[in-house]
Amino acid sequence: MGDARRRTVVALGITSLVTPLTLALGAAPATAASCTTSTGPYQKQVERFLGRPVNGKQSAADCKAIRAFQTKHGITPNIGYAGPVTWGVMDLMNKQKAVGKNPNKAGKCPVNKGRIACVDLTLQLSWIQDGKNLVYGPVPVRTGRNGYETRTGLKKIYWRHIDHVSSIYHVAMPYSQFFDGGEAFHSVGVSMWNPPGSHGCVNMTTKDAKKYWSLLRNGDDVYVYGRKPGT
Repeated sequence: MGDARRRTVVALGITSLVTPLTLALGAAPATAASCTTSTGPYQKQVERFLGRPVNGKQSAADCKAIRAFQTKHGITPNIGYAGPVTWGVMDLMNKQKAVGKNPNKAGKCPVNKGRIACVDLTLQLSWIQDGKNLVYGPVPVRTGRNGYETRTGLKKIYWRHIDHVSSIYHVAMPYSQFFDGGEAFHSVGVSMWNPPGSHGCVNMTTKDAKKYWSLLRNGDDVYVYGRKPGT
């Protein structure tokens, strides 16, 4: 009887461990978002951008495509809704593409400074020029969010640190080139269109940050102008 009783207790103990595990494995994550069936205010524009049939009506395929775009660029909530944030990112991409290889067409970045890194906050683009000659770019960048706007004006690179780590936010800032207090060009591991933006730095892809590192030096000019959408 003693052995039988012990076997029963052991069996019950195993069952009590396995049952919650089975329920946990079988349950859907509580935070999993479903794809919305709602038609967004920018449905047609978003459909056109993504190459979807333009009918202004949300479909399962539309939602899947929109959601994939949102996930790629860190837009939340990523439920496939064609709202103002998603369309704002797409609209900016269209405007950046339209610039082509003539980012200084309006002549807003100085051409009498020799080598200079230009930052257009309005279009979220940066490039390097030497006089009137385009040296590199334009490339998409991610500048300061509302309340942390990247400061405008003519500046100079004063410190470079290839393996910098922020003492304020405790995050890596590879290929940092500082030009205004704590504001610097540096690479990040998120999309250049990831809202809402940086804390003032000019974020770049690793490829572009490396190129800027190879082309710029202490004392080189940086000119920041315009206004980032949403700030």
